[in-house]
Amino acid sequence: MCGRLHVCAADVTELLQEFAELIHPGPDNLNAAPTEDIAVLVADADGAVQLRLMRWWLTPSWAQQPSTRYSMFNAKSETAATLPSFREPYKRQRCVVPVSGYYEWARRQGHKQAYFLRSVENTGLLLAGLWDRWQGVDDAGQSYSIDSFTILTTGASPSMQTVHHRQPVLLDQQRAQRWLDPNIATAELEHYFAPQLVTAIEARPVSSWVNNARNKDPRCAQAIAESVVLN
Repeated sequence: MCGRLHVCAADVTELLQEFAELIHPGPDNLNAAPTEDIAVLVADADGAVQLRLMRWWLTPSWAQQPSTRYSMFNAKSETAATLPSFREPYKRQRCVVPVSGYYEWARRQGHKQAYFLRSVENTGLLLAGLWDRWQGVDDAGQSYSIDSFTILTTGASPSMQTVHHRQPVLLDQQRAQRWLDPNIATAELEHYFAPQLVTAIEARPVSSWVNNARNKDPRCAQAIAESVVLN
């Protein structure tokens, strides 16, 4: 599961400059929650990569209206190819979510301990996702659309299991390039879904301040105990 993101525009820009010579538009969102807008990477039919703001909670193109009735901010990689909500995006609309880190909660002695997870080696992480476009008509009869995305998850790598039993599908830069390539079928990339880490991860214990999604300041990712490095 991946339910909160840490997006520091400067850190993500440093990563994007290496990857696609792009600049993150900002602003910072150090505790991004589902339904908020996040800048994600997509490729056009010619393979040109661009950043596009999308709502983090996938709304299928066929839905009658946008809804948060069902949890659509994550998609299990094991079933995304067959579930109606994700099946079409899985075939043709992949995206990459660049973040400076994300949060996860582990059960520790009867309570949930929040962790901030970030790459030890880079300024950010690249997460595999799917996106879709929903189109509708407002009360004034005007057409509008919503681009939205979901983050693919997989079973946790052996070291990550100390924090949570699932994790986002993590991509290095080479894998991210292939993930965005519209000429490659998703079926050819499914080995990316294996429980694995593509970079060493710092698991930093943080306070319950992050539990409230209205809190967006640096305190969300401030350490309250010694970090552990996951390989």
